[in-house]
Amino acid sequence: MRKTSSTNTINKKQLEENCGIAYTNSVLSGRWKLSILTFLLDEKKLRYSELKSRLIGISERMLIAQLKELQTDDLIKRISYPEVPPRVEYELTQKGRSLENILIQMSDWGTKNAVKNKNL
Repeated sequence: MRKTSSTNTINKKQLEENCGIAYTNSVLSGRWKLSILTFLLDEKKLRYSELKSRLIGISERMLIAQLKELQTDDLIKRISYPEVPPRVEYELTQKGRSLENILIQMSDWGTKNAVKNKNL
């Protein structure tokens, strides 16, 4: 955790305010965020348990952290239903949905340029 008054934090904030690529990178960075966004783009709404089952290898702690960051950046919306047991769904916001073309292009580029290594 960095102090809000640190030079590093100030420089990061200034860069993100003045450079679209830096801002986009900061919002989308994280091992699981792009996958979460893509699943929500495909399915419209997903329950927490559905996301967890699709993200093979993600821990509860990491999923919660990534979902909170995506919410903070207004890319996804959390919908909580007052039921027993509690039901929570996630969906893309309008801002999150505006990433559709970028996500498709990233997927296409990755598919074309991925190094296929059979030893992995």
